[in-house]
Amino acid sequence: MPIDHKDWAQRFPEFVVEAETLLTKSEECLSHLQLISNDKDAIDCMLSTLLKLASRAEALALEAISEFSLHIYSLLNLSQDRVDLHEQALDALRDCFTLMAWQLELVDQKTGQLSLDESEQTSLIEALAFQVGQSPFQSSPASKRLPSVSYSERQA
Repeated sequence: MPIDHKDWAQRFPEFVVEAETLLTKSEECLSHLQLISNDKDAIDCMLSTLLKLASRAEALALEAISEFSLHIYSLLNLSQDRVDLHEQALDALRDCFTLMAWQLELVDQKTGQLSLDESEQTSLIEALAFQVGQSPFQSSPASKRLPSVSYSERQA
């Protein structure tokens, strides 16, 4: 379904505020993980916020942000039971969140376009995948629908 540009222009500022809040929450989870290594609750919280961010970005046809969020989610979710989010993995994750914050700032507020060279996203996904012991493109978010999010996860 095509996006109504007037509707998009009205919804985008709200999305940016929510996306920044979700990124801040993810970064807080990351800080928690630096204090308490591999804490399942912090990882679950981060997974939930990444899914919510991907869903909101997808609703506004911001594919680069949605797919990047889903790649990060997939890498953390695939390895959740045996994940070791050691210092280097947390640094790689922080780099991903930093890039995502930059991308939010670079979205053209009138057109919704994000002119970007995907090589930095690819490089950060590869670095994170290496640190968590996964293949960077084991599952392609572009070919999957967003996983369903329970009501409690939406409220997180």
